[in-house]
Amino acid sequence: MGRMEYKLQQKKVNADKKWFNLKKPIRIVFFLMLIASICGLFIINLFISLSDVSKLEESVPRPTFVYDRNGEVVSEISNSNIAGVSLDRIPKELIEAVISIEDQQFYKHHGVNYFGVARALIQNLFQGEVIAGGSTITQQLTKNVFLSQERTYSRKFKEWILAKKIERTYSKDDILEHYLNQIYLGEGVWGVQRAAQTYFGKDVSELSLSESATIAGLIKAPSHLSPVKNMKKSMERRNLVLSLMKSEKYISQAEFDEAIGQEVVLADSSMPNYIGKYPYYIDRVIDEAVNMYHLTKNEVLSGGLHIYTEINPVIQDALEEVYEDDRYFPESKPDQLIQSASVFLNPKTGGISALVGGRGEYTYGRFNNATELIRQPGSTLKPLAVYTPALEQGYQMSDLLLDEPINIDGYSPKNFDQKNRGEVTMYDALANSYNVPPVWLLNQIGIENGVRAVERFGISLEENDHTLGLALGGLNKGTSPLRMAQAFSAFANNGVMAEAHAIVEIKDSEGKVLGKWREQSVDVTDAEVAQQMTYMLQGAVEEGTAKKAQIPGIEVAGKTGTTQLPFTGVDGSKDHWFVGYTPDIVGAVWLGYNQTDAGHYLTSTSSFTAPPIFAQVVSKSMSELPTKKFDLPLIEKNKKELEKQKEKLSKKERIKEKEKRKQEKKEEKERKKREKKEKVKKEIKQEIESWKRKWKEYIGN
Repeated sequence: MGRMEYKLQQKKVNADKKWFNLKKPIRIVFFLMLIASICGLFIINLFISLSDVSKLEESVPRPTFVYDRNGEVVSEISNSNIAGVSLDRIPKELIEAVISIEDQQFYKHHGVNYFGVARALIQNLFQGEVIAGGSTITQQLTKNVFLSQERTYSRKFKEWILAKKIERTYSKDDILEHYLNQIYLGEGVWGVQRAAQTYFGKDVSELSLSESATIAGLIKAPSHLSPVKNMKKSMERRNLVLSLMKSEKYISQAEFDEAIGQEVVLADSSMPNYIGKYPYYIDRVIDEAVNMYHLTKNEVLSGGLHIYTEINPVIQDALEEVYEDDRYFPESKPDQLIQSASVFLNPKTGGISALVGGRGEYTYGRFNNATELIRQPGSTLKPLAVYTPALEQGYQMSDLLLDEPINIDGYSPKNFDQKNRGEVTMYDALANSYNVPPVWLLNQIGIENGVRAVERFGISLEENDHTLGLALGGLNKGTSPLRMAQAFSAFANNGVMAEAHAIVEIKDSEGKVLGKWREQSVDVTDAEVAQQMTYMLQGAVEEGTAKKAQIPGIEVAGKTGTTQLPFTGVDGSKDHWFVGYTPDIVGAVWLGYNQTDAGHYLTSTSSFTAPPIFAQVVSKSMSELPTKKFDLPLIEKNKKELEKQKEKLSKKERIKEKEKRKQEKKEEKERKKREKKEKVKKEIKQEIESWKRKWKEYIGN
């Protein structure tokens, strides 16, 4: 062996030694990885085998939950719209449409499409968050039945485990049947049977290819793609489903062309009944959700929503309790119940704390007097139409207003007691609800100023309302308790009126925010004007027409209102109102018959009916009303001026009374003098008559 050959051989030996030394740790690592993989597979299979998927046999109704201002559930709108059908009743076209759009490998994978997962994982890594899931039909079923809708890797792992267990437990057809019966398809309906009935008015077995593709297209975003809400997007999605069905060889080109050329014709849907606590408040919630947040009634009633509201259960329970007790209401005629409605709201936020829209048994769709009623507000409109704009023009609550018989272009209002006092302060005119002073004052400041003020307070008027009758609340149509409560909230909130609302936030079943309240308020008047109004309205409660609204331990301000009957010859009234407030709450109460006629009317005035209802509700809600006194720092000077004016009037009244007594004394003296004179004349006459008789007797003898 040569020297060169020896070196080459030694080099090879050294290389073999190095490779042997290197392969040893690799073999160890490989061995450990193999053991870890086997253990991992064992643990995963253990997880899968121990997973319980029996819940899959249960139906999954999705009630809408209504929450109070503290985030507690106060009502559950329970209207299950699930109707299960067997797979053999579901059209082949619908099954194929769902598979085409949602999971084309459904019959090939074992619960998880790993290519889809890999694709979604790459998307998520690029985005830095979980935005895609690559879910199969089995995984979607797992998510709907067992898991929350959050997008996290831990939830995806649970979803994967459960999906594998479902695949090992159920056949593909069983999985598909469960999925099609429990998937949410918009408008508050779950499952393809209810979807067929709701959208097309037919049994699922009767669906056409076009209708099947439309329903399959809803699965991705049922609310957004609903044909009820957006027909154009729904048809675009249907066309995509049909295109995929053609690509997957489920339908021919001719079938595709025929289906894609068909219009989507929806059936007339009737609203189902629902069961829930606080039905009138729920009515308002549904109304807001539909009109303000553009949801459909079906979605609200049974769409699995979470609706957060301003309802205060303590105040609502107090209101419900009062309305269940007939002692607080006048006696009704046997054939018609006297109706009533009340709304209580937070003056600072506009949040509706409590609401009841009627008396008697509630039925779904019943007229809600609290929000839908349109009646003349009577004297409750005086603060809005007359006294607020007058104060804004420089009048003061201490100013004297005319209280004498007036006739303005043929309009001659009368005070309720048919008396006139010459002059009264604005304070006394409002507190005692005199009619002549506000009409005279509205004429002084201008009718249009009154009209603009009422409209600023959120109450709509018609052209026929531009008259002096506006001062007394004599509107052509009228307004609702909700609008009156909202209007008076400006007085309790230093001139700022927040829009009345029940809903704070709406989330769907997946936690996505569908709508959120944005504070809406308007400066209706100045803080000083609002405080003067509050002080005068306190007077109405403390010494005027609303005394029965007094509550021990808390200051109350408010105004009564009584409207005239639409016919004559009967002593009574049509509507009774009271709109009042404390520093923390404002409420409006209305009473009246739904149908007022000669046999059905209110026999007293509002002073005796509406204020006590307000007082009872507030008394039962005292724990929620921490502020007991009004803070009116801007009107100390006005209050002093009022006291001076009252003192002047009192002094004037005393002088007048003194003069009256003096005059009465003088008249009494004159009367006695006349009586004495008459008495003397009578006595002389009697004496003469006596002498005449005696003379006749003497002559006769």
